[in-house]
Amino acid sequence: MKKLKLIALVPACAAPLCALAHMGSDGGGHHGWLDALGQAFVHPFTGADHLAAMLAVGAWSALTMPGLRTAWRAPAAFVALLLAGALAGFSGIWVPGVEPMIAASVLVLGLLVLIQQRMPWGAAAGLAGVFAFFHGAAHGFELAGDTGMAAIGALLGMGLGSATLHLSGMVLGHALMQRHRWIAKLGGAATAALGAFMLTRLA
Repeated sequence: MKKLKLIALVPACAAPLCALAHMGSDGGGHHGWLDALGQAFVHPFTGADHLAAMLAVGAWSALTMPGLRTAWRAPAAFVALLLAGALAGFSGIWVPGVEPMIAASVLVLGLLVLIQQRMPWGAAAGLAGVFAFFHGAAHGFELAGDTGMAAIGALLGMGLGSATLHLSGMVLGHALMQRHRWIAKLGGAATAALGAFMLTRLA
């Protein structure tokens, strides 16, 4: 229960900064690298799609990988490719299909949690990484007003925020979902339903 309380505290601690997360470049929040770091840290918490996908990656890894030695690899690949996608967004590179791929990632990752599908860690990391690139491109485009040290702070904050969500998902999967499989099925089904809803809105 202590672990679950810790998970619950993470979004609560980030809440005071959420109001700043979607301010434009003239909103007063992009004055330095520390401001950019704080805003980028909470950025993954402010969208249901990003939040659900990152928690799902962590939970899926904890549910399907035999131990920590392999369970961390898919979340690590997600963070790495998320930052690569963010760099593309910062650079103004147009990445096609961002919104459909984000919606598809929420659907697929939710289904993977629902059925607790096992796969080789390389395939799991590759799948997570592909989805992460599109999430990163969306974040990078939204935070593209940052330059210089602010951009470095934004990338660092984005990586730390995403890693926090992955870790929360892993703890949740290990501490709760492994013991109560119906919770994993319920959470996976809800995540997949969100992804399906997002896809229907794009159709």
